[in-house]
Amino acid sequence: MKLVSYSFSWAVHDLLNNIKVQAILGPDTYLEAKLLAPIADKDKVPIFSFAGSPSMKYPFLFLIKEDELVMSKSIAAAVDSFGLRDVIFLYEDLDYGRETLSYFLESFQDKSIQVSHGSSITVLSTDDQITQELQKIKISHTIVIVVHMSSLLASRVILTAKRLGMVGEEYAWIVTYKTIDILQPAVDNEIIESYPGVIGIRSYIPASGKLLNLTTRWYNECCIKYPSLASPEVSVLSIWAFDTIWALAESVQRLGVQFSFVVTQMDLMLQYEVSKTRFRGVSGEFQFHDGKLVSNGFIVNVMHNGERSGSAVTRKRQMLQTTDYKKLKIGVLTRRKFKYFIDAVYDGQKNVTTATGFSVDVFNTCISALPYEVPYELIPFTNETYDDLIKKVYAHEIDAILGDPTILANRSQFVDFTATYTDMGIGTLARINHNDMWIFMKPLDADLWLITATFAILTGFVVWAIESMDQGSQKTPSLHIGATFWFILMTLFFAQREKLSSNLSKFVVFVWLLVVLILISSYTAILTSLLTVEQFQLASNGITVGFHGGSFVGGRTVNNLHFEDYWHRPYYSYEDYAEALSKGGKHGGADVIIDEIPYIKMFLGLYSSDYAMISSEPTTSGLGFIFQKGSPLATEMPTQIAKIREDGTLRILEKKWFKKQSSSSQDSPSKPKTLNLSRFRGLFLIRGMSSALALMMSVIFDDVINLTFIICSCKFM
Repeated sequence: MKLVSYSFSWAVHDLLNNIKVQAILGPDTYLEAKLLAPIADKDKVPIFSFAGSPSMKYPFLFLIKEDELVMSKSIAAAVDSFGLRDVIFLYEDLDYGRETLSYFLESFQDKSIQVSHGSSITVLSTDDQITQELQKIKISHTIVIVVHMSSLLASRVILTAKRLGMVGEEYAWIVTYKTIDILQPAVDNEIIESYPGVIGIRSYIPASGKLLNLTTRWYNECCIKYPSLASPEVSVLSIWAFDTIWALAESVQRLGVQFSFVVTQMDLMLQYEVSKTRFRGVSGEFQFHDGKLVSNGFIVNVMHNGERSGSAVTRKRQMLQTTDYKKLKIGVLTRRKFKYFIDAVYDGQKNVTTATGFSVDVFNTCISALPYEVPYELIPFTNETYDDLIKKVYAHEIDAILGDPTILANRSQFVDFTATYTDMGIGTLARINHNDMWIFMKPLDADLWLITATFAILTGFVVWAIESMDQGSQKTPSLHIGATFWFILMTLFFAQREKLSSNLSKFVVFVWLLVVLILISSYTAILTSLLTVEQFQLASNGITVGFHGGSFVGGRTVNNLHFEDYWHRPYYSYEDYAEALSKGGKHGGADVIIDEIPYIKMFLGLYSSDYAMISSEPTTSGLGFIFQKGSPLATEMPTQIAKIREDGTLRILEKKWFKKQSSSSQDSPSKPKTLNLSRFRGLFLIRGMSSALALMMSVIFDDVINLTFIICSCKFM
């Protein structure tokens, strides 16, 4: 068998037809592999390629390279271990570049890592074109750059990045095994000096006697004889090539033939033997699966002073965790009267902006809980609104907004909001009315009061009539009337003491007592609700509605609450709220204040004894923090907000800033409805029918007795 290694596709026909090779080793570019693979496969000659795509499916093609999918998952795991959540991906623009990019995007997505920018660069790109691509990266705030391209192109990119000041502690460069050759000492000292701190993800080659023997032979045969051409270290590609030749030799040996001996079906037998090859070579376990070299894993190296250093990974991780983000520029509004959520003050002498408040405490608590440090500086804005700041975030003038902006759909088109850290919705604030002297009459309406009194009199009349017809009664009619009605009055308090002589009158009183019991129970429940739940006298027409001045509440939201014929006035502080509600709408103030629930709760923490939130509607999504579109903080901060909500930290912060929280700070139930006659018609119907029946039976019984007495008298006469 003749084994020849060629690198040019034009020679493949000569190899196959004239020289009669039975295996081809050597394509190390994607283009060469793409051209040679179908030709060799047609002639059933095994081809061992150091480049190619996983989508290239040829039975006689063996890829001696790392699987891009496995490699991308390993890099994603390494990035995740550093606590990074935002990367930029630079790759070589080849035919299979999009396929490789899809593997990386999938792997990063599985680890919740965002690829904020993907950039392809060709080998033919000029230095100016490379500079333009790197400038796009420089103006962003993502400083973790993953590079997957050939060594030659990668060296140009990193040299250009060094000239732009993008190589150093402020940036983290992660290069794949395809680029790892530039991490080895080279002739060009400028390249060596350009990559301190670059992280390399390279194929794992375990230490062994075979590796030491090969390295020694390499050094003696190549480095000593050709010091200017050879590297003192054997590359991974060279080790794979050595093991590939060994695997091919073992396969031929198993077939039991000599190189120059040709047998029938030699091509199929050789392909079969190679595919089932498995041995421990210089690179470790060497075997194929579906024509692909099975990976032995990866190792992370960091260049440190021109040498690879495994221990430097730990130091680099610490550096990355503190520089994953540049110092963020966070916009804040100053000179605000609603200061309890955020009170930002700019010190002109020190040129420093400080901020305190509930929103600030929540933000700092969440930021400090992240697995990496996020340094930031506050940028003050005095005569701006949140909508103005959102435009600045969208234009990348600032990175985020700290404060109490409301989460709105139209704003989300330009920025990313975190999850809300407050209650959601709009509430109605009103002053409590404590001066109703007739509140005890309100549980029952006028009709029910009247019918109750009527039936009390009727019951007294029925009892009197029955008792009067009772022959055993010794009282005069006048005494009967007084005693009966006193008895009926006492039943309202269940304090009756007089004894009734007739069973029918006792039945009437029994039914009346049931009616009294039900009425008193209902009356007590309604009166208790009226006394417990504060009542507010709001006219349906002609009221004055106050709202949070300078916010979106004064427009569409007030209209959606369906007040009729109202006036609305803006107010700009909690003190204004209290003063307006104290005056009332008829005296230049406001009858109600419409605002978001978090602001109302904060107000009630200051003025809870005289005011309450009487209603609320879930028409807003609460308050949230704002970041640029695609910022990983916009996805990680909600997780921290959820955590502090679950562990009670958020509640502690609310108690700190919202101060006194009375029962009126919660939504008041709707005003209890007055009891009316329609609800008790059945009860009074039963009462009336029972009284009529008892009276009828008493009359009949009395007539029967009288008739019997007359008959008996006649007989004796």
